[in-house]
Amino acid sequence: MAQNRTSSTESSWEIFRKYRIDQEVGFALPNPLEELPEKYNAWILTAKNLTELIEAGQLREEVEKLPMLSTDDLQEYEQQCLAHLALGCITMAYVWNRGDDDVQKVLPSNIAVPYCELSEKLGLPPILVYADCVLANWKKKDPSGPMTYENMDILFSFPGGDCSKGFFLISLLVETAAFSAVKRVPTILSAVQHRDKESLRQALLDIADCLRKARKVFEEIHGYVDPDLFYNVLRKYLSGWKGNPKLPDGLLYEGVWDEPKQFAGGSAGQSSIFQCLDALLGIQQTTGGGPAAEFIKEMRTYMPPAHQDFLRFLETCPSAREFVLSSDDADLKEAYDNSVQALVSLRNYHLGIVKTYILDPAKMQSGEEKTEQVGQEHRGTGGTDFMSVLKTVRMKTMQSLLKDR
Repeated sequence: MAQNRTSSTESSWEIFRKYRIDQEVGFALPNPLEELPEKYNAWILTAKNLTELIEAGQLREEVEKLPMLSTDDLQEYEQQCLAHLALGCITMAYVWNRGDDDVQKVLPSNIAVPYCELSEKLGLPPILVYADCVLANWKKKDPSGPMTYENMDILFSFPGGDCSKGFFLISLLVETAAFSAVKRVPTILSAVQHRDKESLRQALLDIADCLRKARKVFEEIHGYVDPDLFYNVLRKYLSGWKGNPKLPDGLLYEGVWDEPKQFAGGSAGQSSIFQCLDALLGIQQTTGGGPAAEFIKEMRTYMPPAHQDFLRFLETCPSAREFVLSSDDADLKEAYDNSVQALVSLRNYHLGIVKTYILDPAKMQSGEEKTEQVGQEHRGTGGTDFMSVLKTVRMKTMQSLLKDR
């Protein structure tokens, strides 16, 4: 049955269009809208002025005065994405406010009701997710110009100066660079189906090259994101209400549910790119159970449904890894290992970034806030012991190398 799904039609760009994947920006939303119909201007204006309202101590008062609006007039997918992003940013700002211990445990119904309605329509949770703040939170300054940091900006930001712009845009540019590797999916599926070793070998080498370029893009984060600002300011606004001691029961969505709900905050684990590459290369991240496997499964539910469907589709396809293993072709195995090693390198670099932007700043604070930091130092915005998860993911990637097999 899986063989039939990789027909010549499926192996073309149709395979991507079917799953809301763009030829240029991949899993990101192409050309996100910046405005909604006029009746929703208050949402957009509030989301654009979060920093000023927080600094003036007026954020919560302004949010509570927003009118209760129906989402019925938001029929287009792009409109729903923009509204979900704006309400997500407003929600994070309302809950965390100044980023101190003044945490709001109830989201008022004028925000909670439309936010949850939109979330249901989009198949996303009612919290700011990666698909919002990274994949849909960007624009080009010159629409005809390139997708470069210099020619781009974000739609909404949080306190911390340009930290939001740097973090969200570099994440997006890594995402789009890595998507060049995913573009090889049709070629790989066709090569496995037709037992075309040379086409598969070249596609695997291309993947390795694309991932090396993605790592180069990742390295640019140091020029745009200050570790202290990220850890002490921006990161607080990305924190969720699952596994978070400041909201142990979760957040109450007034007018929607009678009990608080727990949702994980935005996380790179919610990016479809790397789960896609794992599936394509036959790297079994979710087998065997354990915290890392459970985290990866959970984070998939925070992705747009079409992207979840794409990952499930890849998992039903004939395995490139199994084909390489059965081929007894040294050059093909070497090409496969090159692609896996490039993915290991990218994950190694991610661990280094985590040390620079989370562990090191946490240690600097540990003298002043020792009690809290001991428990929270290794806890990510997704509410998980991220170091353990990242190291397990890297280990399973390394174990997939075919050298000496």
